[in-house]
Amino acid sequence: MSSHHIVRDNQEPALIIANGADCGDELLQQLMEWSPFVLALDGAVHRLLERNIRFDAWLGDFDSGANVDEMALSKMGDIQRIWAEDQDKTDLQKGIEFLISKGHVAANIIWGTGRRADHMINNMATLWRYHDQITLSILDDHSRVYPLNKQFKKWYPAGTAISLIPVGYASGINSTNLQYPLMNHRLELPHSTGSSNSVLEDGFVEISYSEGHLLMMECFD
Repeated sequence: MSSHHIVRDNQEPALIIANGADCGDELLQQLMEWSPFVLALDGAVHRLLERNIRFDAWLGDFDSGANVDEMALSKMGDIQRIWAEDQDKTDLQKGIEFLISKGHVAANIIWGTGRRADHMINNMATLWRYHDQITLSILDDHSRVYPLNKQFKKWYPAGTAISLIPVGYASGINSTNLQYPLMNHRLELPHSTGSSNSVLEDGFVEISYSEGHLLMMECFD
């Protein structure tokens, strides 16, 4: 196993490295340290090898791997290659399904934002597709994005920036301790979103809704 295996398998979130914009070294190192399994998606392998970032498995249809540095790859140790050719699914969807099949209950996703806007939108929408099977979050240097349960409660410091973004729509939304409170509210793309709200005071934020799907975006900048 790679040097980052410092916790029991499947107890901490696995890490999926997509092929979007890089994140900072601090976030990358923090996630690598606590991830029992690191999965690289197709074209991301080139940047990982260039930066000597260790990973455990490489998944995709390998359409981006024709010119991969096999010598550098061999220095990573025993890298599992997972052929996933299904053209009806994105590499991220195939990677999530692979982790589910191996019994992982949670995964963080990095390099999943930035670069191609179509990929980024698909990646965020994908979080809800597997919500009942695995706990997922997309992280970058500016935000953490994850599906919001129908009943949500979490402690935040005052001023924390929060956005509630519907995937399609969400209705019956109620909140406490937000700067702009929601009372039996409906959010629906493209007409209305809950962007750029914030925590009113130190303490718990509670959010509930009755129908639809919401993404929570915790923003750090």
